[in-house]
Amino acid sequence: MYVDTSTVRSAKGKAYTRHLLRESYREEGKVKHRTVANLSHCKPEEIEALRLALRHKKDLSALVNLRDDLRVRQGPSVGGVWTVFEVARRLGIVAALGSSRAGKLALWQVIARVIDQGSRLSAVRLAGSHAACDLLNLETFNEDHLYENLDWLYENQEEIEDRLFEKRKVPGGQRLFLYDVTSSYLEGTENELAEFGYNRDRKRGKPQIVIGLLCDETGTPVSVEVFKGNTKDSNTFGAQVRKVAERFGGGAVTFVGDRGMIHSRQIEDLNRQGFHYITAITKPQMVKLLKAGVLQMELFDQDLAEVETSEGIRYVVRRNPIRAAEVARSRQDRRMAVHREVDKQNLYLAEHRQAQVEVARRKVREKIERLRLSGWLRERTTGREILLDEDSEALAEEAKLDGCYVLKTDLSKQGVCRETVHERYKDLARVEWVFRTSKTVNLEVRPVHVRTESHTRGHVLVVMLSYLIIAELARCWQELEVTVEEGIGQLDGLCATQLLIHGKVRCNQIPQPRAFLQQLLSAAQVTLPEVFPSKGVTVATKKKLAPRRKKR
Repeated sequence: MYVDTSTVRSAKGKAYTRHLLRESYREEGKVKHRTVANLSHCKPEEIEALRLALRHKKDLSALVNLRDDLRVRQGPSVGGVWTVFEVARRLGIVAALGSSRAGKLALWQVIARVIDQGSRLSAVRLAGSHAACDLLNLETFNEDHLYENLDWLYENQEEIEDRLFEKRKVPGGQRLFLYDVTSSYLEGTENELAEFGYNRDRKRGKPQIVIGLLCDETGTPVSVEVFKGNTKDSNTFGAQVRKVAERFGGGAVTFVGDRGMIHSRQIEDLNRQGFHYITAITKPQMVKLLKAGVLQMELFDQDLAEVETSEGIRYVVRRNPIRAAEVARSRQDRRMAVHREVDKQNLYLAEHRQAQVEVARRKVREKIERLRLSGWLRERTTGREILLDEDSEALAEEAKLDGCYVLKTDLSKQGVCRETVHERYKDLARVEWVFRTSKTVNLEVRPVHVRTESHTRGHVLVVMLSYLIIAELARCWQELEVTVEEGIGQLDGLCATQLLIHGKVRCNQIPQPRAFLQQLLSAAQVTLPEVFPSKGVTVATKKKLAPRRKKR
């Protein structure tokens, strides 16, 4: 006779655990089993007591001796890791990574990135305090295994992305993709993809990598790619067109890209695949169209205007009054900064009779050029005094396009109206939110603690997969007015209770969560099991803390 325990999941993902008291018997030479009683409604401690009694059924007096050897202690943290695992399973990440040891290690890297950002070393230490091995059925591992696992992630990236895309594939196929790029600076100099380029993080003197993110129309990442730090935005676009054509659908697909992303060469790539595009043109391109008579300034006075050329290219025109006011304030602030510099230099010239006027004038000129005001602001000298001259006509010419933007597309009017074109372009803000979350808010893609190309690409893929979980938790907890970081921090405090017999852990029992934790779990559609087995696996890092750090 024995206690048989198993856990099954319903189609909706809810976990059910049942406990049966069963016995084995032999009939016609075959071993069969029958159920004596259903213990599912018994308390966990009662079920464990039955197991204990059956284990010592030949000598029940031994149970008396266990009284002094029976202990209960706090086990590993389970609330946060179980929640993240269940969400990853619901999103298809668990299935996409697979059930191999490499897939489980990759899954732990994703879970660790959501719970507590850091290096592979910190992920190993995190596994030591969380129920990582018990939950994922993993054997012991160290940081070297996780670094090797980044190579596996890079080698299998396409297959992982394809499985995730297939999981959420919409009927009729995906018809619109959002694409944008960002950069992430590096603290070190040895990364194989590190180059100096246009740094969006405004970190001068630091090499960087460029990250291109392809999303569906809801802003959900579909694929991520890492380029060298000096790669131009437009040069990353061709790879995305090939991805969509070969892996993510094809057909009447429309690409939405930011200004400067889609040029003539990129448009040719799209036309060859039968794809369409929505993008914005730069200010010099707007001026060129105004001079050619294709656009008129009166169009910007309308709420949303449109012009179509004979080649079938449509320009959707709009002025954003809020943005226009922001640009005007910025220009005024920069002008006042130049005036302050002039006052500073004039005071210095007045107090220091030996000071050279040309040196002071050069400093003012450099300030004007640095603030990009040289088109309508000039400095001049009268004796030992510096004065400023403003060209009102040039200023009016520069300010006339404040807050103006022009969208460009080859979609026909019959298929898509101008309001839809405008709305789809605004959807790029969703990609910006992915970048913001991945770089600074929750996931901290930097600092990049790896050097090789494959490790860097694997690391960025881990961040993208982690973002999918972060976004889902943010959606689930929106009504609770709690951030994902706060929610995970609260759930991390929920630890298992371990039952020790003769110093050996027999099981991990999960206590009843307090009210707020239960709200978090219910909102995330997560059900905690009552008990789960303990593998007794100890995870340890190869690298020890420095002696000076141990003394602190």
